[in-house]
Amino acid sequence: MSAAPQEATEATDKPPSDPALATRKSGWVRRHRGLAILSSVVAVGLALGIWNQLAPKGDSETLSLANAGPNGSRAVGEILGRHGVEVHQAGDFETAMEALANSDYPTLLLYDRSGFLSGEQLSELADSAVRIVVVTPRLATLSALTGSGAPEDATTPNIRQAGVVPDGMPVLEPGCPLPDAVAAGPVSGDAGFTYDGGTTCYRPQGAAGGMLAVSDDERLTVLGSTTILGNRHLAEHGNAALALRTLGTSEDLVWYLPSLADLEPSGAPTSLAELRPKWVPYLGPWLLIVALAAIVWRGRRNGPLVFEPLPVVVKAVETAEGRARLYHDARALGQARDNLRAGTLVRLSGKLRLGPEATDAQAIEALARLLGRPADRIRTLINEHPGTEARLVAWAQELDQLEKEVRNT
Repeated sequence: MSAAPQEATEATDKPPSDPALATRKSGWVRRHRGLAILSSVVAVGLALGIWNQLAPKGDSETLSLANAGPNGSRAVGEILGRHGVEVHQAGDFETAMEALANSDYPTLLLYDRSGFLSGEQLSELADSAVRIVVVTPRLATLSALTGSGAPEDATTPNIRQAGVVPDGMPVLEPGCPLPDAVAAGPVSGDAGFTYDGGTTCYRPQGAAGGMLAVSDDERLTVLGSTTILGNRHLAEHGNAALALRTLGTSEDLVWYLPSLADLEPSGAPTSLAELRPKWVPYLGPWLLIVALAAIVWRGRRNGPLVFEPLPVVVKAVETAEGRARLYHDARALGQARDNLRAGTLVRLSGKLRLGPEATDAQAIEALARLLGRPADRIRTLINEHPGTEARLVAWAQELDQLEKEVRNT
């Protein structure tokens, strides 16, 4: 019997619904729907931008082991690691020297694209490494490496630059008895450099050197292409095999890419003040004197300015005579003939009352009927192309005579 009162009590406890309030809320949502969507898009874009800036990224340096892009060498580093080679990427000169000192039989890969290392630094690297693989070295880099690091009883490496791989040779054959090159087979030759001296392989047809050069003592290997070590073309031809056989001969490989931080204070580029010639300090005063002389020369006033009222009224006859002189000086017979013919036809059409839309043929037919002459004869006269100035003058006089006959008829 008490259930009914209890249900009644619960029903009275619920707040009464307000249709007007619900309508206002839904109306507010509809009015601000576009703003809400725009705010959501902005928030998502801001979150993506922050995540993109804070997310860890690999570098984009060429031949960097942390670069997974087309010009990086992450793939070579991982493959060498799987084959038991411990690869140490050195970020600066001190780190590279430390890594070489901590290894018993280290191999150094050096890619000094911008020539940051000095001769003393290159000599120290050559003395510390058992083998050096240098990629596309500059002349100064190659000279420093071939002049130091060799034992006293061994011949000094004499590898030198020999040019570039000609265009149209994307694949190069070994062409040498070097075991690593023979086992690797053909490799990519795009954008490669050639070197001469020691044992040279991958020699383009007609070139003086090869893209791979190994010194007689096998301590120095010069590789004239970054394509062979790059991620993009590593799986093509024998690129991977040549890279692994060249870099995987020892258990420790120091991968060194010099940067701007490796520049020595003494090897820093000279400033513009040091490069300028001795006569440059005297150039400024001399230019100042010349400028003052030019101002005095060209700045003189020849008299007060003359104000001429505009517009200027020019007589029609002066305009016609001026244009005629221009045509005469330029020997523009064709342009003068076209102007004379057009003017004659316009005036004759007006006199014959043919209207502004009358064609040349209609004007000639009406003129022939008025004068009683054959239409072909008048058409020949009007359409004539004078070849000389004398004939142009005579032809103009004939056209003037024709207009006079029309006026007198």
